[in-house]
Amino acid sequence: MSTPNIREVVKEKYGQAALRVTSGQGNSCCGAGSACGTDVDPITSNLYADAEKGVLPDDAVLASLGCGNPTALADLREGETVLDLGSGGGIDVLLSARRVGPSGKAYGLDMTDEMLALARANQAKAGVTNVEFLKGEIENVPLPDSSVDVIISNCVINLSSDKDRVLREAFRALKPGGRLAVSDVVVRGEVPQEVREHMLLWVGCIAGALKDTDYRAKLAVAGFESIDIEPTRVYDIEDARAFLSTEGIDVDAIAPQVEGKFMSASIRASRPRP
Repeated sequence: MSTPNIREVVKEKYGQAALRVTSGQGNSCCGAGSACGTDVDPITSNLYADAEKGVLPDDAVLASLGCGNPTALADLREGETVLDLGSGGGIDVLLSARRVGPSGKAYGLDMTDEMLALARANQAKAGVTNVEFLKGEIENVPLPDSSVDVIISNCVINLSSDKDRVLREAFRALKPGGRLAVSDVVVRGEVPQEVREHMLLWVGCIAGALKDTDYRAKLAVAGFESIDIEPTRVYDIEDARAFLSTEGIDVDAIAPQVEGKFMSASIRASRPRP
């Protein structure tokens, strides 16, 4: 699939997800059959504490399509400037804005008009003023060099067909000493290509997740240091059984090739100081 096609597929999927939320139909995550953010969904359930969700509009929670909680990873501080790559309905931007306080700022970057409209509506409902949502692509961040303290992202980098450019742009936008703290889907170990594509279609919508070793290498090439990748949720074959069965896959036959290899991970790195 070519780069423009991947981008258009992602844009369409997330635009439809935003419209489902605004029309009151709820939402669903990738191939998962249950509603996003419910205790049933194995990808997005139990990512945010009740206290965090309690201060947000319902639509911000319903529109969450992530697989982690990068705001908890980032150790945000009062007065910092934060950028969320692929901000969707705005849940992580709004949480970040509260953490950095009135003297800080949180930017959300998204390419989907429907998600941007939903995020801005959620911002208005939440009454949060130190937020700005920007339209653009994560491969081309519309902010100056060295302009943000922290970059977060919630299972969006895996959707890009040019991850090297995304990481270079993140490095460029960070101030020296700035921090990257993202949640993403990663693969650990060797998995046959067909099995990999089916599992990642279920977990991440597009079969583009990196091996953890490749992720680490790309971060280093982009210039990052202090790189750490830690699994936060390993996807069990039973979680994917219903979806894979409808795809005509013999789940029991591929189970040994899947167990323990597909996961959400917290990925941390920093831009060196001069």
